[in-house]
Amino acid sequence: MAKKTKTAGSKGFVKKVFFKFLIPVLFSFLMYSLLIVLMFKWINPPTTAFIQNTARNTKLLRTNFDVSEIKWVDFNKISKNVVLAVIASEDQKFLSHHGFDVTEIEKAIQDKIKGKRLRGASTISQQVAKNLFLWSGKDYFRKLAESYYTLLLEFFWSKRRIIEVYLNIAQFGKNVYGVGKASKLFYHKPASKLNKYDAALLAAVLPNPVKFKINNPSKYLRLREKEIMDQMYQLGGISFIKRLY
Repeated sequence: MAKKTKTAGSKGFVKKVFFKFLIPVLFSFLMYSLLIVLMFKWINPPTTAFIQNTARNTKLLRTNFDVSEIKWVDFNKISKNVVLAVIASEDQKFLSHHGFDVTEIEKAIQDKIKGKRLRGASTISQQVAKNLFLWSGKDYFRKLAESYYTLLLEFFWSKRRIIEVYLNIAQFGKNVYGVGKASKLFYHKPASKLNKYDAALLAAVLPNPVKFKINNPSKYLRLREKEIMDQMYQLGGISFIKRLY
């Protein structure tokens, strides 16, 4: 009888701790995440979690504060060629999905089951959620948080806002973040003046912007550039993204 009482007491204690501590913590996180997502719907983020973590790990914040600062370019001042190239390269279903490409996720799962190399299945919305709010890594908790933030972005932001933020925080080279900084550094012109060739090469480096060099493109990178230009054409050109304008 005493044993049952002890067990019941333990369950009661766990329940008490859960309601006293975990529920308030969870509620605070939900309120914080909702607030910051709504804030960045109208306010341009000055930096991202990914940029800060990278800069901190390489000690760049101590020597070069400019690295972590985003040179923001408004959506209507970014060449349509860039918008189309990035969607063609990274997420062709961006305009129609609700944050997740179910078909690509299923393919990635099948590849993993078959023992193949894990393929990327992240949408542009997921990449914004991860880079803006979270940390690098492939642990399940981070993926869960990424999915949560992705749902918030898709619900509260427009597709135009999501792609605008993405183009301003994406990495295009070592310590080069955002299309504004990349266009001036690599092409010596504003983002509004980038042509389809410039845009395709920018999009081509996105899978590995540290390895691939825009200012010294390899044969493989040139091949990717051509493939992206073909995809831009197959999607219908600039008319494919007209709903964003």
